[in-house]
Amino acid sequence: MKQETIDRIRKFTSDREWEQYHTPANLAKSISIEAGELLECFQWSDTDFDIDHVKEELADVMVYCRNMLDELGLDEDDIINSKMDKNEAKYPVELAKGSAEKYTELKNKKKER
Repeated sequence: MKQETIDRIRKFTSDREWEQYHTPANLAKSISIEAGELLECFQWSDTDFDIDHVKEELADVMVYCRNMLDELGLDEDDIINSKMDKNEAKYPVELAKGSAEKYTELKNKKKER
């Protein structure tokens, strides 16, 4: 995310003195609620959806995620790269390519080889 966008989110929150409500639990709840609203965009069709509504709900999720990063003093690149390291180990290309199986199933296939 561009620094100017991060600064804009922070200013929006600060100007309204909403930091007091941004506990990790409240932010996690808000992320989940907004993710549910994003999912609602696809409730009756996987292909017939309003892209503008999707963008609004996705933005809400991302803003709350940014607020949680700030509240917990986390760096998005650090936590994403850490998780990607784990994902790459769990889902090696030679086993996971083209497969939607969970890593536990892939692990079983690896043992069979």
